Order: sequence, then structure tokens, then C-alpha cells
Amino acid sequence: QVQLVESGGGLVQAGGSLRLSCAASGRSFSTSIMGWYRRAPGKQRELVAFITSGGSTDYADSVKGRFTISRDNAKNTVYLQMNSLKPEDTGVYYCNTKYGLEAWGQGTQVTVSS
Repeated sequence: QVQLVESGGGLVQAGGSLRLSCAASGRSFSTSIMGWYRRAPGKQRELVAFITSGGSTDYADSVKGRFTISRDNAKNTVYLQMNSLKPEDTGVYYCNTKYGLEAWGQGTQVTVSS
């Protein structure tokens, strides 16, 4: 059974940093395009970053230059380094394949205070 487990969230002041991790199990995701998604309060879940199997990345305009997605295929893990955090980055962060094809995990809460 495929499982995605996100961790690393927390409460941080504006301008701070967090590093999120997503540990995948049940199958190898080394050939999958993996993404980080965010559900902000009162909004729909949105894709904020993705990374291909070859390491190419792309980001939503709102996080470009501040967030960095990476992956360790040997550990079947995807990371999201978040710097210069803003209050509008607050939300629950999830990982999944780029098109959300796997069952969603519980996510990890990120709260950025002003």
C-alpha cells in the first residue's frame, strides 16, 4: 500500500525557514514527477513546486526564489526547503505525484506569523 508521510512543519516567524520532508513507501517513486501542494485556509489545494525524475524543477510564482524542491531517490523522499517565509505561506502542505494520483497523506501544518 502506497503511503506518503509529510513532516517538518511548524510555527515560524515571517522571514524564517522550514524544511519539509515527504517519505514515500509502498513503491519506488524514482521515476515519478513529485510535487508539493499547499492548502491555505479557505482556499483549494494548489501545486507550489514539482520535480521530475531527472531533477528539473518548477515553482508557482508565489514561491519562486524562496522555495527549493529536491529529492533523494535512494531514500524515496522528497524535500521542500522554504526560506523567507511569509504569512501567506501558511497552510497544510502535502506531497504527491504531480497530478495527485496517489492517496493523500495527512500533510504537515505550516504557520507563519507576522
